[in-house]
Amino acid sequence: MNNLKNLGKMAVKGSLSRRDFMRQAVALGVAAPFATTLLGNTAQAATPKSGGHMVIGVAGSSTDSLDPATWSGHLSPTFGKTWGETLTEPHPFDKSPIPVLAESWDVDSGASVWVFNIRKGVTFHNGKEMTSDDVVKTLQRHSKEDSKSAALGIMRDIDRIEADGSHKVVITLNSGNADFPALLSDYHLIIQPGGGFDKPDAGIGTGPYKVETVDPGVRYVSQKVQGHWRTGVGHVDSIEVLAMNDSTARMSALRSGRVHMINEVDPKTAKLLDRMPGISVENTKGGGHYTFGMQTNTGPFDNNDLRLALKYAIDREQIVERILHGYGTVGNDFPINSTYELFPEDIEQRTYDPDKAKFHYKKSGHTGPVVLRTSDVAFPGAVDTATLFQGSAAKAGIKLEIKREPADGYWSNVWNVKPFCASYWTSRPVQDHIYSTAYKSGVDWNETKWSRPAFDSLLIEARTELDQAKRKNLYREMALMVRNDGGVIVPMFNDYVDGISSKLQGYQKDSSGPLSNYFAPIRCWLA
Repeated sequence: MNNLKNLGKMAVKGSLSRRDFMRQAVALGVAAPFATTLLGNTAQAATPKSGGHMVIGVAGSSTDSLDPATWSGHLSPTFGKTWGETLTEPHPFDKSPIPVLAESWDVDSGASVWVFNIRKGVTFHNGKEMTSDDVVKTLQRHSKEDSKSAALGIMRDIDRIEADGSHKVVITLNSGNADFPALLSDYHLIIQPGGGFDKPDAGIGTGPYKVETVDPGVRYVSQKVQGHWRTGVGHVDSIEVLAMNDSTARMSALRSGRVHMINEVDPKTAKLLDRMPGISVENTKGGGHYTFGMQTNTGPFDNNDLRLALKYAIDREQIVERILHGYGTVGNDFPINSTYELFPEDIEQRTYDPDKAKFHYKKSGHTGPVVLRTSDVAFPGAVDTATLFQGSAAKAGIKLEIKREPADGYWSNVWNVKPFCASYWTSRPVQDHIYSTAYKSGVDWNETKWSRPAFDSLLIEARTELDQAKRKNLYREMALMVRNDGGVIVPMFNDYVDGISSKLQGYQKDSSGPLSNYFAPIRCWLA
């Protein structure tokens, strides 16, 4: 511990970078979340306190499952990271992969053969020791062509997954990918006994908590595991996650002390909430973004002129001002912003232009209303955003018909099903991750059904390009293709805005996602 504190002092003084501090802390056998608290948001060490029952309020649905392959929205990963762990986790500061269930890894010169050394002495909640066989089968379940896993998009490029002894896994890719360890931090890739083939929704993992109670769409409870292998995570005795779809209800629960933490604080009331005694609002800039997705294989959105008309018909500046209230920035119709390495900052910002919208709308030949589906659960202010979009589009002669869908079941019945609807995406550790998950041809979470072989080729080429300047150019070309031809409208990038009770300590800002990238339940403790 003294060695770690000395490293922390060096980082504070600037003689050791934060990245190097984290790497050396991991080498000392300390879990990244605990090491991070030693730096903290004010660069001061903090001492965790054990015990108590933590309660968190997030949006959820009765269709939420414990099967990691199906996870979407916020509740599933928030609860899931209490009981499950992945091979790697993204660094809270720079998103680089940190070893978790994979203790270390090696790669060949072409970045196509990866050897992962699996951590020894880790036990599943059913008492079985985790081995390489469990890792192999888990990754196989998510990478089979008939898999319904949301991680299939990033796993499709795997050629073979093989165990080499009881604690070594060899993964051979169809083509090299220098970012591959970062992709394995995807929260869908929770390692399960036997890969989860027999009962994927059993909720059995290696995390610091084990599943105790599941009441779908209502509440989820996990209990602390004694003797967990990681230092510095899992401080409270139990964690309860409540499904609260209404943002007003979440804030009311935080004010009353019913919960210790909530996500998706409504930006228009965030500053007021932050002034209340015993409550703080934590906003973190990240790569999360709100979208309106048009399925390009379905009429009328198979017409790019109509898609461009709608992209020019949305007033992004107005939406950011009136919906985000300073907690975010305008989007540019591709899913990358400055929080990502190699962000193409020179791409011209698309702005509201009724004349261009009219031109492309007339050229498309479309007549009649365009139906846009939305819901309160899509993202904070989604219904109001759609209404603003409706108003700005009307000035361009485009009639948007807004259909407000029920919150419960929105992610299973509307998103990725209906041809034009509101959606939300959290940040990913690298550009390849979000492009492989949502824009590559044929992947399950390609919400716009956009398919371009040229884009897919650029995606593969960028994975093995080690010259950063050339790689940045490849990502720039990909961004332009999505922006100018794709089916996604990205009006804004949101800050992650979480509400925290003063009774909760150890909250760590994390650019990868809300609620400290869903790790807050295991990183934080009660005062």
